Amino acid sequence: MSQVYQIHRPERQDTAVVFASPHSGRAYSVAFLAQTILSRDAIRSSEDAFVDQVFGAAVQHGAPLLVADVPRAYLDLNRAPDEFDPAVIEGIARVPHNPRISSGLGVIPRVVSGGRLIYRGKMALAEAEARIAQVWHPYHRALRQLLDETHAQFGEAVLIDCHSMPHEAIDGHGRPGQPKPDVVLGDRFGAAAGRHVMDGVEAAFQRAGLRVARNTPFAGAFIAQSYGRPSARRHVIQVEIDRGLYMDEATISPHSGFDDFKALMAGVIGEIVGIGRASLPLAAE
Repeated sequence: MSQVYQIHRPERQDTAVVFASPHSGRAYSVAFLAQTILSRDAIRSSEDAFVDQVFGAAVQHGAPLLVADVPRAYLDLNRAPDEFDPAVIEGIARVPHNPRISSGLGVIPRVVSGGRLIYRGKMALAEAEARIAQVWHPYHRALRQLLDETHAQFGEAVLIDCHSMPHEAIDGHGRPGQPKPDVVLGDRFGAAAGRHVMDGVEAAFQRAGLRVARNTPFAGAFIAQSYGRPSARRHVIQVEIDRGLYMDEATISPHSGFDDFKALMAGVIGEIVGIGRASLPLAAE
């Protein structure tokens, strides 16, 4: 596996907000494509395709953007490094019930969307451990360093954990007769971010005309749980955006509204970045 991630930095970071996209990686190695039983198109169905581009304006607004290059189907960076699935990795004992592993979505996924198997059999434990060492740890070291540097500079760090959701993922989660949300914000029901941060992020999306839900059906996974410590002024909000707003999910390609949505998101990002300046008098010095 070659490059694991990229960090896009502004000329000068002047906000406590950091953006990261752990699931938009699309560097599928020849070896991995030979290993999977899925077609190249099918294996991409778990990608948060183009999310790195949707949030690309972060850098112009003075915030860093961390982007994974390695695809989610190879290794899921929003899982704990020990969430091994005994159905896909040899030598793993049955684990206590874990709904992510049970559904095939451990740190090394067994399936992509629609429950389609990635592999014909199991991989050796040594290979799984190598993926953790070569991909998981470097990405999380980079993320932690970004957040630590930001916290040291501003006294606060706000991570916007950027994701997308299949259009059908929100079916059945809205109130009867009510329109479905365009965006789902997750802060683990307040455990991962302060109320003022969540309110500010929600307002930024709402002012752009987007419908927003909180914590249902996505409340935040490993990254929000591990890095969100609002009492220490370390906040994480997971953002899930309906893919149908900017891409054709069947062909995994931007649709005709992609550029307009990116422009809309640039305004949202500008407002979110402002949250990381509002309470920080030192940020402008």
